[in-house]
Amino acid sequence: MTRPLRLAALAWPVGREDGFAAKLDHWCETARRERADLLLLPEYAPCEGAFARGGGSAMAERDAAADEADRLVAEMAAAAARHGLWIAGGTVLRRNDAGGIVNACPLVSPAGVAGFQEKRTRTGFERASWTLVPGGWPAVFDTPWGRLGIAVCYDVEFPPLVRAQVEAGAWAVLVPASTDTPNGATRVTVSARARAIENQVFVAVAPTVGAMAGCESLDANTGRAGIYGPADRGFAEDGIIAEAATDAPGLVLATLDPAGLEAVRREGAVLNHADWPPVPVPPCPVIHSPDRSA
Repeated sequence: MTRPLRLAALAWPVGREDGFAAKLDHWCETARRERADLLLLPEYAPCEGAFARGGGSAMAERDAAADEADRLVAEMAAAAARHGLWIAGGTVLRRNDAGGIVNACPLVSPAGVAGFQEKRTRTGFERASWTLVPGGWPAVFDTPWGRLGIAVCYDVEFPPLVRAQVEAGAWAVLVPASTDTPNGATRVTVSARARAIENQVFVAVAPTVGAMAGCESLDANTGRAGIYGPADRGFAEDGIIAEAATDAPGLVLATLDPAGLEAVRREGAVLNHADWPPVPVPPCPVIHSPDRSA
C-alpha cells in the first residue's frame, strides 16, 4: 500500500440547466478547494444531457448517450488536466466492437484516460429497456495511491466481484451509483458497507439525486454519498467514515490512509481479509495509468 488518498464522493443533482462540461468544472473546482486528489461521480451522471435530448423514450435516450460517449469522456479528460484532478467519471454508455452497448466507468488522470471498468451485472432496466450487454470481469487500476477498484452500482452487491479486486491489490473500491427507489439505495449502501467490512478496505458511494421530469432513464433518483471502512479497531463503530444525508447533493470527503487498513488486518478484533474462505476467484487484470504521479 502507499500514501493517503483525499477522496471526494459526489451526490450529483440531476437537471437540464447546465451542459456537462460546465457542471463538471464546478464540482472539480469545489473538490480541489477541499484538497481532493480524486473525484468520484455517480453512474449515468455524464449522460443526463444526452438523456434529456432523447425525448423520453428509453431506447432513444440510450442511443443519444452512446452517440455522445466519446465527447463526454474527452470533456472529463480536459477537466482532469485543467484542474490537476483524477476523476472516476460515473458511467457512459459505450458501443463495443461487436456493436453492443455497455455501461462503463472511465478513470481519468490529469495525463489522460487510464481505462474503463465495465458494469458486469445488468439491472432489469438495463437488460430489458436498454438491451445493454454485460461488461467484462473486474479490473484494478494502478494509480499514485496504489491499486483502486471500481464496482459500478449493482456490481457492489456481489461479493466475489469486489473480492477479485481486493485480491488483486485494491485497497479502496469506488462505487458510482444510480438508484430510483429507497430500496435500491439501501441495497447499494448496505452492500458497500458489507464489502468494506468483509475485505477490510475502503468503499465509497456516489449517487445521482433529484428528478428529471420527462426523462425515462433518470426520472427519479435517490441515495446518499458515503465513504465506509472496516467496523473494527481504529475505525468508527459503525464503519461510517463520512456520509451525507439522503438526497443531499454535494461532496462527501475523507482522507483515506492505507496504513489504517494494514493495522486492522494485523490487529483487528477479527481478520476478515485473511479469513476469507478459500474459494477460487478468477484473476483480475491490472490497468496501468498513463501517469501515476498525483
